[in-house]
Amino acid sequence: MDNLIYFVVGEPSGDILASRLMRALREASPALRFAGMGGDTMKDLGFESLFPISELSVMGFWEVVPRLPLILRRMNEVADDIAAQQPNVLVTIDSWGFVSKLLQKLRKRGIQLPVVHYVAPQVWAWKKGRAVKTARLVDHLLCLLPHEPPYFEKHGLKCTFAGHPVIETTAEMSAHPVDFRMRHGIPEKCTLLTVLPGSRHSEVSKLAPIFCKVVRQLSAHFPDLHLAIPTVSAMESEVKAAFAGIGIPYQVVQGQRERYSAFRASNFALAASGTVSLELTACKTPHVIAYKFNRLTNFLVNRLATTRFANLINILAGQFIIPEFVLENCNEQLIAPSVLDLMQHPDKAKAIADEAEQFLQQLKPADAMPSAKAASVVLSYLLNQNK
Repeated sequence: MDNLIYFVVGEPSGDILASRLMRALREASPALRFAGMGGDTMKDLGFESLFPISELSVMGFWEVVPRLPLILRRMNEVADDIAAQQPNVLVTIDSWGFVSKLLQKLRKRGIQLPVVHYVAPQVWAWKKGRAVKTARLVDHLLCLLPHEPPYFEKHGLKCTFAGHPVIETTAEMSAHPVDFRMRHGIPEKCTLLTVLPGSRHSEVSKLAPIFCKVVRQLSAHFPDLHLAIPTVSAMESEVKAAFAGIGIPYQVVQGQRERYSAFRASNFALAASGTVSLELTACKTPHVIAYKFNRLTNFLVNRLATTRFANLINILAGQFIIPEFVLENCNEQLIAPSVLDLMQHPDKAKAIADEAEQFLQQLKPADAMPSAKAASVVLSYLLNQNK
């Protein structure tokens, strides 16, 4: 009984999900082995990635084109490795564009094994036809949102509302704010702003210049302004270069615990849209989000999207709670006044953060914590393989 679970993780948010799933799987079955592709947080648990996933971490339509040869080469390497290692279960996490092509390639090669996909493609937001394709390629879908399973179950796909593991990270988010400031030489009484321009090159290259302009405007009102900039190892040098000439004290930090410590220690945060907004909400950190692609991708997203919101809290609430500036609204002229208003009125910012926090509870299943729920599904397929 080999008990090998193969992970395919394409980006940092999936890396965090996978690391929590790995912990839950090991708690339930310590003899399990893991292989595949993953990120920094998984490596901290002893996972050896086939290659750095930063090579594949890109968002958008046009943005993918320059990396297609590398992506296709890496996809073949993953398929070859799966064929060689013959895992008991394949767990794919998010990155549906890459994952779906990989699963099609495995089928063409006649490689058959149970596939559990974690994070449902957002068919409720755009491209509803992906639900049919998902049902054809995946054996079981782990959903983060309670309203997602019906979109796929009607096509015969087994689904489980696992919930979002961000709600089970209280221990990692409990660091005292003063400790973070002392550790990095940040004055205890200064105004600390966490800035998160993304974890991909395509994000940092577009968002960092805008965020720098916003920060410079804020510094005119907050002379004691300091920045905390959490990032991943693959993006550290690029992030440092992007903020090198800003003229405001800043500290770049890595690792999940440092990331959450920065959130807790900060007065406010400016972040790229994504899972980070849930993490900031769980840390009770007031924030706004922003995001943009290149012009062509912005145009296509505007045409294809069927939801009014980018932020998951706003999607759950069905209204704007967390301020968001996306696509053509992602510019310093709109972002800076909103951030300034909230930073100058901390009671207003706190009220928004408190309201947002209430919606996190919708991301918890009734009968188990999210990672344990997801692990039970994966283990069920492992047990079936070993019968």
